[in-house]
Amino acid sequence: MSNIAIKISKNSKGKKLLVEIDANKLERLASNLGLYNPDFIKSVERAERDFRAGRSRTLTSLRRLRSA
Repeated sequence: MSNIAIKISKNSKGKKLLVEIDANKLERLASNLGLYNPDFIKSVERAERDFRAGRSRTLTSLRRLRSA
């Protein structure tokens, strides 16, 4: 497996990070993680349809999601 050069810069004031990666390396990483898998793409499309239809809710805590 080849190395992927990633540059991470931290903002001194807040909780934000800036992550820089070469586009070709990002595509290779996405492929290795299975993000181009047809099942994954279908699940994302299904989630987008649910969101547009209003079948979503705002989460404030993962613990509350587990107990619901």
